[in-house]
Amino acid sequence: MKIKEVLQHENVDFTGIESSYFLLGLLSAFDNRFQAMADKLIGEISWKQFFAIICINLCKENPTIKELAEIMGSSHQNVKQILLKLEKKEFVEILSDPRDKRKQRVLLTKKCLSFCSENDDKSMRTVKALFNGITEEQLITTIRTITQMEANLSNI
Repeated sequence: MKIKEVLQHENVDFTGIESSYFLLGLLSAFDNRFQAMADKLIGEISWKQFFAIICINLCKENPTIKELAEIMGSSHQNVKQILLKLEKKEFVEILSDPRDKRKQRVLLTKKCLSFCSENDDKSMRTVKALFNGITEEQLITTIRTITQMEANLSNI
């Protein structure tokens, strides 16, 4: 199937564009659109701040800023800025690691956990709507593709 058959846009000619380049552009454009929608939906905090909270929740123990940056796929400096904004809003605490004072660990506050609980239904409805009409098989294929791209990226 050719890209031109998959996506129609009145002011763009996709003829001749290689699928891999198209996918990279599509991922970037989707990220921008998703972030704008999520920022509006969440309101009190930005999507990037909410993503940091999600990533912190995935950790078995309170992550260091370095660990969180690796999980988020971002620089230590960018993640630190996101965390400072969350700390100002009292969503996280940044504390020295008791075993290694050079490390800073990130903890979610009661206010943050309450915020997540209050917004859980809205979040689930949004994700369900976003993936409407997409099969589990399509999801697995997409996950495998992006995971392989991620592995390839680390080898470049």
